[in-house]
Amino acid sequence: MSAIAGIYHQNHEPVSREHIHAMMGSLEQFPADDVRVYKKDHIFLGCHAQWITPESIGEILPFYDNERKLAITADAIIDNRKDLFNTLGVRQSVRKEMSDSELILLAYEKWEEDCPKHLVGDFAFVIWDERKGKIFAARDFSGARTLYYSYDNQCFAFCTVMSSLLSLPFIKREINEEWLAEFLVIQNMIDVADVTNTIHKNINQIPPAHSLTVENGQIAIKKYCRMVCEETIKLKNTGEYVEAFREVFQEAVENRTRTFSKVGAKLSGGLDSSSVVSFAARSLQKQNKRLHTYSYVPEEGFLDWTPKHRIANETPLINETIQHVGNVESNFLDFKGRSSLTEIDEWLDIMEMPYKFFENSFWLKGIFENANNDGVKILLNGGRGNLGVSWGPAIDYYATLLRQLKWRCLSREINLYSRNLKLANKKRLYLLIARKSLPSFLKNNKGNQDYRLPSLVNPALIEKTNVLEKLHSLGFDLKNSKSKNAAQQRKEHFEKEYTWNASGTSGCKLSLRYNIWKRDPTNDSRVIKFCLSVPKNQFVQNGLDRALIRNSTKDYLPDEVRLNQRTRGIQGADWLYRMLPEWTSFIDELKQLTNDPLVSEYVDLRKIQSGIDKHYYKPTPDLAFHPELRSLMRTLIVYRFIKKQFERG
Repeated sequence: MSAIAGIYHQNHEPVSREHIHAMMGSLEQFPADDVRVYKKDHIFLGCHAQWITPESIGEILPFYDNERKLAITADAIIDNRKDLFNTLGVRQSVRKEMSDSELILLAYEKWEEDCPKHLVGDFAFVIWDERKGKIFAARDFSGARTLYYSYDNQCFAFCTVMSSLLSLPFIKREINEEWLAEFLVIQNMIDVADVTNTIHKNINQIPPAHSLTVENGQIAIKKYCRMVCEETIKLKNTGEYVEAFREVFQEAVENRTRTFSKVGAKLSGGLDSSSVVSFAARSLQKQNKRLHTYSYVPEEGFLDWTPKHRIANETPLINETIQHVGNVESNFLDFKGRSSLTEIDEWLDIMEMPYKFFENSFWLKGIFENANNDGVKILLNGGRGNLGVSWGPAIDYYATLLRQLKWRCLSREINLYSRNLKLANKKRLYLLIARKSLPSFLKNNKGNQDYRLPSLVNPALIEKTNVLEKLHSLGFDLKNSKSKNAAQQRKEHFEKEYTWNASGTSGCKLSLRYNIWKRDPTNDSRVIKFCLSVPKNQFVQNGLDRALIRNSTKDYLPDEVRLNQRTRGIQGADWLYRMLPEWTSFIDELKQLTNDPLVSEYVDLRKIQSGIDKHYYKPTPDLAFHPELRSLMRTLIVYRFIKKQFERG
């Protein structure tokens, strides 16, 4: 709900007004309902507040509790308020008006540095513990809110955005070559593996699921929670698992629709966003509110070149959901004339660093713009559902049955799965299961090579930063090997902070710009812990993959969506089609890149030139996911960022 900032001098030197004005002034780029600061000698806390929830209206932030001698500035929405009220013994008469920041202070008083473990929601906060002379800060488990800091010479400065820190004269603007090397070397959608670093050499960040303390001249960072399966839930039958899931998911959805204004939701034709919409629309109807949905559709004239099992235009499935669910005001948006190229500069300003999700960039931002124009304050999505609520990899499960020699169960499942997918020939299905079941066979099979983007990074940068050794030490699989089974991939996703960080960063910074809070019920820690505790046979059963969410949305979603196993949406398939009118400009800028000494030490100019030569003439739209084209686009984004930094000095 806020951009927060502050400075703490451990040597008790007073914080200068010039530094306060510089930091708070840099936040004026964002809309605000209230702006306040707390200053006492060597400590300054600031808040550029955006009111989203009912209890945030008129909230005083930063807040100083004179009785407890605690001060807080917070960017937070806490979802388990009821449980916390009960545990902390908060009187009924004050619960409705109590702000989330006051609730965090009560949690800190009781649990001190363990308090983040007890908080459910999206948050980043900083507490000044006056009695102990200590700063305590924390970021939520998935990094839905950002918190950057600089620490040097007894001075600790922090902010939600990096530009505010860079406004301070003692923080120099320098490119962090280690961060950039990781960004360029890692070829999937993860930006970097070391999420303590940023693109700026003199700025760090608190990783997701971590807290930070500054005390006695020392700074310490520790991980406060892990998303692991502590105990498998054992219920009588599928019906009880469905009932239990609905209960926890409904609570997560209702907690995330808490606002005095309108609620919106991103809606595709897939299970995750459709499930969120179906539960939210029902909940909002009880409040006499309608849910505003926003769906991206390809620009007119685009011909879907994708395989039969993928669909670029999900309008038919989306319409099925809207008609079945009801209580929805739908918006279909094609963002005519916009492309991944036209959005680069704005996205660099938003992200404050290079980014990799360019294929979807124009509609991700465009939906926020439209929702803002409609007066929406909460924008729901189901972005984190794939490995949680809608997990259920059928082939991996069947491979497990094969290894366990459970022939009867396997035969039954394959028959039902084949019928659901209308497979005429089961031979390919058996082959897929065999490959998953027998790793050695998988390894030697030439048809299952890893999909990798060509590396355009300068080998000298790799050697200079020792990036390959660093990634290895962090346990990062640079090859992103497909030999890992689904369970291993899922475990890594929930244990490694780098899998969460990039999407949290983009969501947080979009929310600041458009005064809308991006909220994901599939990202609720209670929902994730529940799903991790559910037996695997509830995720794949009766020939259904993703069975838990399919069973749980019976009557909530139309069967055309709920039971659809034959097709899946593929968003961003038209990014190249949209760029074709600007292709000459794109190639010209790449040529300029190859002659600019600013980037020669970071990227391999010979490979860039080779890519230009291959794709000089307009490519066909079906090359949208061509590895070399995607690498060229990512390199251009890095180039634009470096130029901006050079211009800013």
